[in-house]
Amino acid sequence: MKKNYYNHLFTPLGVLLTVTFSCKDTVQNETQNQNLPNIILIVSDDQGYNDIRAYGGDDLITPNLDQLANDGIRFTNFYVTCSACTPSRGSLLTGRYPQRNGTYELFRNNRVNDRHIYDDYEYSTSPERILGTDLKEIFLPELLKEKGYVNGIFGKWDLGQLLRFLPLQRGFDDYYGFPSTGIDYYTHERYFVHIMYEDNERTEKDKGTYATDLFEREALRFINENKDRLFFLYLPFNAPHGASNWEVRGVQAPPEYIEMYSDTFPNNRRMNMAAVTCMDNAIGNVLKLVDNYGLTENTIVIFFSDNGGSGGSDNFPLSGGKGTMWEGGVRVPCIVKWPAKIPKGQVSDNFVSSLEIFPTLLEATGVKKPDSLILDGFNMLPLLTGEDKNMERKEMFWEFRAEQAARIENIKWIQSEKRPNNNGLFNLSDDIGEKNDLSDKETETLNMVKEKFNQWKTEMENSDPRGPFRNF
Repeated sequence: MKKNYYNHLFTPLGVLLTVTFSCKDTVQNETQNQNLPNIILIVSDDQGYNDIRAYGGDDLITPNLDQLANDGIRFTNFYVTCSACTPSRGSLLTGRYPQRNGTYELFRNNRVNDRHIYDDYEYSTSPERILGTDLKEIFLPELLKEKGYVNGIFGKWDLGQLLRFLPLQRGFDDYYGFPSTGIDYYTHERYFVHIMYEDNERTEKDKGTYATDLFEREALRFINENKDRLFFLYLPFNAPHGASNWEVRGVQAPPEYIEMYSDTFPNNRRMNMAAVTCMDNAIGNVLKLVDNYGLTENTIVIFFSDNGGSGGSDNFPLSGGKGTMWEGGVRVPCIVKWPAKIPKGQVSDNFVSSLEIFPTLLEATGVKKPDSLILDGFNMLPLLTGEDKNMERKEMFWEFRAEQAARIENIKWIQSEKRPNNNGLFNLSDDIGEKNDLSDKETETLNMVKEKFNQWKTEMENSDPRGPFRNF
């Protein structure tokens, strides 16, 4: 189905910038933009650090992600801003800490934990339905429109369900996916509420089809329709996240992929691996189509997981997983490829994060950051190209519910009210598994890290407030 692309009005960017082009200006801009890259941003859901063969997962079948790593740069020291999905994905698209952009908690109905079934009216007024990322936030695709990019998202949105929060109102032109934290891979329901969308409307036309296959199908359609235009393809899979279905425990995967793994694996592990391999195949098909059109050389491909693995995942050699501040909750696999600029076969241990993606893509596309926009990351293009191999972060901070953490260079501090045995100070340069607590031995260092965390927290509290959770 051919989409009708248009520039959306009433966005934060639209308030900041009003541009009038003459025909001459339009032709000139199109000529200048011909050498800009296409962008494919792929995000997996709860994938373990070790759940790619290129990262050491020898029992995984991930030939396309492995090839992506061979063709670009593989990061071993890459972090996300939260150990849970919604805040992490919000940071990706705004370039800001969750505490600055306001999306620091899940948009979720917690009563499903007690198997409560919502009727239509009750669901229409529930947190999961009415919450969304603050409309004052500027999303990456809004800025890319300045250079003529057409923007598509296929998969897990997770940043609001109401019309004003959906992707077409946040800079995207084409959307097929679901706006919540999770779905059943086949029924497309979230605890009995059908939640698949096409553009701004719910759709049940593909009910029964495996979600990963649908997102692959739509991504291929989008590329076919826009191969002659600059495009930004955001492909946020829900694999290998567990199905949001009480009758299904854990991940779902197609039978042909389950059969690729021995039944000697525990069932949750086997299903997780199968879902990852199915996703890997979808990624391979997308990249093959890009190559068939001769677009590979000047296409940026970025892949990472939204947070640490859970359930049947494998986060080795990291401790912890999703929902914790251990490395296994916030350090994730990340691969970047851009043949025109990035030398192949690189492995980087530099300390970087998902906050760097927004400013890096602005630099790569020549988009000027609005003066009023405060970003929490930096342009890491010099690191990617090899121009500055020492470029990295000096510090990063996390807060989610009762969990707090900070990393200052190679020192990591964790404090948890919920899990007191998580607390500690660790030197990641020789203790990546966070086994040796240095709190008693390194009291001055501990106090320094805590002070830096408190300074960061004060900065976040004093920033321009954003909803939906802050009181202002």
